[in-house]
Amino acid sequence: MATPEGTLSWAPATEHPHLLAAPVAVALGHAPSARVAPIDPTLADTAAFCEAYESDPAHSANCVVVAGKRGGEVRRAAVLVLATDRADINGVVRRHLDVRKISFAPMDEAVALTEMEYGGITPVGLPGDWPVLVDEGVLAAGTVVIGSGIRGSKLLVATNELAALPTAEVLQLSL
Repeated sequence: MATPEGTLSWAPATEHPHLLAAPVAVALGHAPSARVAPIDPTLADTAAFCEAYESDPAHSANCVVVAGKRGGEVRRAAVLVLATDRADINGVVRRHLDVRKISFAPMDEAVALTEMEYGGITPVGLPGDWPVLVDEGVLAAGTVVIGSGIRGSKLLVATNELAALPTAEVLQLSL
């Protein structure tokens, strides 16, 4: 039976900053339980990761960057939802950000603004003015595997710490 930890050897993230994107390493005070494990970067995508490392997809969360406009102002946010769920981007997230139209941020923009690798973007260490919208299902999972800011590792974090991030808001986001 798959577990969140899977077959990986996890270690305190604070002891392995070389396995993290720089903004993630700086922000670890917001996720003191975070543990990190190196992975094959070609297996960073959630489905491949879960299969290769026998990690339970119900304890794996994806973080996506969205952007919308209202009155010429671009509003960005990070959306965190379990790998087994789908976020209601065009409904709940769009209304919450009060934008007329919303979409996933272009890859080059998301990478530049977060200072993280595409496929490794994580809610820990994001720009301080971005809302981090955490689905209730993530919180209910207790512990989740998330990105580390790079494709070559993953973080294992207590979900109550994600809900306590400075700009986090817990919402019913999944369809």
